[in-house]
Amino acid sequence: MLRALIDLLPDERVVYFGDTGRFPYGPKPAEEVLAHALEITDVLLDHDVKLLVVACNSAAAAALDTLQAKLDIPVIGVIEPGLRAAARVTRSGRIGVIGTVGTVASGAYQRVADDLSGIDLTCAACPGFVEFVESGDVESDQVHVLAERLLAPVRDATVDTLVLGCTHYPLLARTIGDVMGRGVVLVSSADETAFAVRDLLTERELLAPGPRSESTDSHAADSDAEGDPRHVFFTSGRVDTFRTLGERFLGPEVASVEPWQWG
Repeated sequence: MLRALIDLLPDERVVYFGDTGRFPYGPKPAEEVLAHALEITDVLLDHDVKLLVVACNSAAAAALDTLQAKLDIPVIGVIEPGLRAAARVTRSGRIGVIGTVGTVASGAYQRVADDLSGIDLTCAACPGFVEFVESGDVESDQVHVLAERLLAPVRDATVDTLVLGCTHYPLLARTIGDVMGRGVVLVSSADETAFAVRDLLTERELLAPGPRSESTDSHAADSDAEGDPRHVFFTSGRVDTFRTLGERFLGPEVASVEPWQWG
């Protein structure tokens, strides 16, 4: 998600909070995830952000409506952009969604699908996928066997489009694609959410001025080595683990990471 935002909006400053000390969110009760999301939002608001992206499907399912009602700044989640993209791609109208237990149980994707005509939605929870990704195991025999079992409901529904309803799942795209077959299009919400952010910032005249200045470009090599100094990264877990995962998920910008301790 962040990778797509940085690529599409290179002049914007990003403040990112990875709550890795309390992950995974998927198995947690919705009330607990909502409480976590509100705490993180307070941290981000202290950095004078102009828009909030809830870049976690489980958090968006539990907290998006509350945050949109509570905050004066725009709030965007990843669920609606991803499903709308799938609706544009599907040929048969049969769309699958895979996500964490919490995301699927929340009914968030189902509610968005109710507003889209001609959509036959099948959802499947995939417990264990996040843990495989975070351990760096995305193509082993073990993860393939797990995918065969967990993806059975969406395969049986003969979907032609599958929404990867968790920000970890794109790293499993090769395994998921092998199990689902060539005829199924995999949709990640990252790019679509980035486009939604750009459109909303444009509509409200909040886009950062660009292009990037020559002085910034002249130090590009140093920035690549040390991370982009405009971006701020917090983690509630181990900094070294977050940096390793961040570089795998997001790219070289994740170099300077600040630890965060919950009180």
